[in-house]
Amino acid sequence: MSDAVSYSVRDGIAVIALNNPPVNGLGSVLRPGIMDGIRKAGADPAVKALVIIGSAKAFSGGADIREFNTPKMNVPPSLPEINEAQDQCVKPMIAAIGGFALGGGLELALGCHYRVALSKSQLGLPEVKLGLLPGSGGTQRLPRVIGAAQGIQMMTTGNPVAAEKALQLGLVDEIVQGDLLEGAIAFAKKQANPRRIRDLTVNVEGDPKAFFEKARAEVARASRGFPAPLEIVACVEAAATRPFDEGRQFERERFAFLVEGKESKALRHMFFAERQVAKIPDVPEDTPTREITRAAVIGAGTMGGGIAMNFANAGIPVLMMDVTQEAVDRGFKKIKDNYASTVSKGRLKQEEMDKRISLIRTTTTLEEAKDADIVIEAVFERMDVKQDMFRKLDAIMKPGAILATNTSTLDVNAIAEITKRPQDVIGTHFFSPANVMRLLEVVRGAKTAKDVLATTMKLGKTLKKVPVVSGVCDGFIGNRMVEKYGQQSLFLIDEGCSPAQVDAAAYRWGMAMGPLAMGDMAGLDISWEIRKRRYVERPNFVYSKIADRLCEQGRYGQKTGKGWYKYNLPDRKPIPDPEVDALIGKYRAENKITTRSISDDEIVERLIYALVNEAAYILEEGIALRASDIDMVYLAGYGFPHYRGGPMFYADTVGLKNVLNSILRFQAGYQGSVWKPAPLLVKLADEGRKFNG
Repeated sequence: MSDAVSYSVRDGIAVIALNNPPVNGLGSVLRPGIMDGIRKAGADPAVKALVIIGSAKAFSGGADIREFNTPKMNVPPSLPEINEAQDQCVKPMIAAIGGFALGGGLELALGCHYRVALSKSQLGLPEVKLGLLPGSGGTQRLPRVIGAAQGIQMMTTGNPVAAEKALQLGLVDEIVQGDLLEGAIAFAKKQANPRRIRDLTVNVEGDPKAFFEKARAEVARASRGFPAPLEIVACVEAAATRPFDEGRQFERERFAFLVEGKESKALRHMFFAERQVAKIPDVPEDTPTREITRAAVIGAGTMGGGIAMNFANAGIPVLMMDVTQEAVDRGFKKIKDNYASTVSKGRLKQEEMDKRISLIRTTTTLEEAKDADIVIEAVFERMDVKQDMFRKLDAIMKPGAILATNTSTLDVNAIAEITKRPQDVIGTHFFSPANVMRLLEVVRGAKTAKDVLATTMKLGKTLKKVPVVSGVCDGFIGNRMVEKYGQQSLFLIDEGCSPAQVDAAAYRWGMAMGPLAMGDMAGLDISWEIRKRRYVERPNFVYSKIADRLCEQGRYGQKTGKGWYKYNLPDRKPIPDPEVDALIGKYRAENKITTRSISDDEIVERLIYALVNEAAYILEEGIALRASDIDMVYLAGYGFPHYRGGPMFYADTVGLKNVLNSILRFQAGYQGSVWKPAPLLVKLADEGRKFNG
């Protein structure tokens, strides 16, 4: 037996106990012990039934993804081989599920003849979230238990079901009250014969051909660009139309195809990148942190209200302040409306909404924030306004309070210098809508204390954000890059593209929305303010003036019902506007720009490689700690397609030499002077290396 698996016999029931903390991952250390236990129990005439059990917190979290694409992945026995042994076992085999049975863990449980669970257990097959499908019979066994429709829904979303729901579906045979092992043994004693799932048939609603055609269409709409969900549908169809062994073989083939694909590799990169962001080389994991029990937010606008909601959602009392009662009331109403909308959609209970609302207090008096452990300033994005606010906060906040600014572009050091405690100042750049978007750029100032950084990173996780450390520069990581992205979108319009063509190309490639539609949503006046500042501070920064022309006409985007598109508010669907076409045509004529036909491929390359090139500068300057951090900024905050792994990972898959060659080609084109290859990109391309690894 493996050290990670113990074997015992109680009253004629063999107990195979998994002990591979923290999640009983089915890696090379655990599988041999499970197989040995099944064989030992099968050969012992004194054993009448078997129970496979994990801990109360984890039956098994499934495969150890760290072993993917490594020799350990193939160390025998494989999980499919264990499943074969389960099928051949002539004694009843019971899975006793505590905590969770996920992925391969649930496939192990499905290989058993019966399943019992604690009431708070969760069961799921989340492989789709890593660009994969269940590869050890999950697509064949699960539909045989709960039907094709429920099986497809559960596997294509990857969302687990609670034990009570699993009992209703037939996935669990009994909910155990009290001790899990005692309950499982008692259940096992009542079972006279095995009940193999492989011998069941798949329940399909209506005509199978029509059912699977509809399922494919629905899944395709919901999973744009992701191949795994459609492969799952194909595997369930095989389960319904082929013998079990043929379906299993088909599943293995499709799993092998996906595990070697770019999409799955990108999603696995994202999985590890999200965990890597917390590691800061000079800030050890055991760095003491400051206690955050009360928070304050200065500003009750869209950002301030969203930030306040984050604290309330996490159970932290928060004070929201603005200069007028009207502004405070308007902001608080927006918060209540947001919560009410979530309740109406069934995603939040009314009592939970009431609890969260009760944690938010409002005021027009800044001094009331003085006892907060952290205060986040979310006032107008202008240096003089923010510096004035920090002078006031410095004077009233208690010693040890963290002073945070929600600036999206401004110099955090210049803000910190206004105070007598620059060590307590940090940037917390939330993304709009702040109560929804997962990204939090944590901007480390030159004098930010290590415990302040550690506390803010910990707070980010408490708020269910992905906190990514950035150094101080104009725009930090995300907005510094997106400025180059936006710059190219305007040049593409100069040269002959319509706004709709640029946006459609970006959307088809996988972006959540195109750059111009994104500008309309964020507000074109915001980027206009940044450009005005650029014209003064960095006169060599080249822009098309076409976006300025729109703003001069009062076209600020969705907020005014007109931007690059027009909107029939409250409907926010963008509608191409002939007025914009005329304005663009006039601008081209005034500037004697010769237009040309531009392919979607060129549009995408110019947009994405602009991001990549600027990111290479950011990485080389040390603004970002690692390439994967830059990927996480774009995956969590900018609608970058997850199945492409972020801009840096995508560039690695294309090949940095190919990226560089395209940039050199763009240098010879319209406004080619803006394309200056980053030295790091050139170096890595010449050496045949990658950004990530």
